[in-house]
Amino acid sequence: MGVECVFFSEWGCALREIVLINITGEDRPGLTAAITGVLASNGVNILDIGQAAIHGVLSLGFLVEIPRADQVSAVLKDLQPLIAKEGLQLVFDPITEEHYQQWVNEQSQKRHVVTVMSRQVTAHELQRVTSVISQHGLNIEQTDRLSGRVSLDAPTALSKSCIELRVCGDVADIDALRAAFFDLAQELSVDIALQEDTLFRRNRRLAVFDMDSTLIEAEVIDELAKAAGVGDQVSEITERAMAGELDFKASFKERLALLKGLDVSVLDSIGASLRLTEGAEVLFAELKRLGYKTAILSGGFTYFAKQLQAKLGIDYVFANELAVQDGKVTGVAVEPIVDAQRKADLLRELAQKEGLSLEQTIAVGDGANDLPMLAIAGLGVAFRAKPLVKKSAKHAISTLGLDGVLYLLGQRDRNSQG
Repeated sequence: MGVECVFFSEWGCALREIVLINITGEDRPGLTAAITGVLASNGVNILDIGQAAIHGVLSLGFLVEIPRADQVSAVLKDLQPLIAKEGLQLVFDPITEEHYQQWVNEQSQKRHVVTVMSRQVTAHELQRVTSVISQHGLNIEQTDRLSGRVSLDAPTALSKSCIELRVCGDVADIDALRAAFFDLAQELSVDIALQEDTLFRRNRRLAVFDMDSTLIEAEVIDELAKAAGVGDQVSEITERAMAGELDFKASFKERLALLKGLDVSVLDSIGASLRLTEGAEVLFAELKRLGYKTAILSGGFTYFAKQLQAKLGIDYVFANELAVQDGKVTGVAVEPIVDAQRKADLLRELAQKEGLSLEQTIAVGDGANDLPMLAIAGLGVAFRAKPLVKKSAKHAISTLGLDGVLYLLGQRDRNSQG
């Protein structure tokens, strides 16, 4: 790559100059140290810095204050041998103090994070997302890939792709922006999450999960019903309850009554057949490494939740007891039933016990009975959820596995040890 040095404007006679320096070229170790060494020898003050390397190509920017205007040429002259030696391109661009002050004032603007997730994020999908961002008066400050590098031959069905965009600006109507992202996500079959970029985003410490159809790929009560010969009848009720068409507590009692007389000998075989949801093991390993406390808050049964607790290293379990007498399921519910309100109450209690605010909590679930806890959690995620739940929750993951939650925390695949 040949040498290219460009600088703009006729430098004035001001006591100082503010300059934007952009350097591009082949990335290699030591470049930043060498360049800042030249700047340091000229007494330059660094006001801002940004660096990125994509496929071995470096883009490095400095916003600097040069003490005297007549030093600008000297700084450029001192940089040129290094630029020539490394085959880089260099651009000097003066910035007015008025423009600089405007930039300083913009730091008070609200920041949001837009996370785009899918098996494969295409240029078309990113164009549509960024168009919505622009239409709502927001400016993209930084774009990062959180997902790992993927071989071109990797199966798309197993791949993960996540792009995080940090945006700034005052949103006139946050609900309208969320609605626009929701509609676009439905149209494109991607997941789009919008979060305010606050201290709490990276300071959450408690994560609670529904069990059935969230941590495991089944509704246990439906599996029990199949063994009892009432599978179709119970699964229909379950589907309507999870969709929010029926009161959970009443429907739970109705379904449980249909299991009366079921021999408990089937519990072990059903438990052994339950499959963890994609990404569950990765997610819990990473949450544990990060110091999170975790809990199951389930309208399912403690018997199965305890098995998951042992497998995933979960700290707390709250679920319903399956009453048994003489080796048979009684069909009678044991109070208190873990319903929607109970889940929300338990989340509050656990947060208080751990000395945390609700802003420091995460809740993940798929059914209508999860909505109250999703609403009060700092990060509420509807996971592969029913339409009503997906539309009502602030965040949703439908295209990836449970470990997609890590992207909403800003975690990169390369930093994960799960």
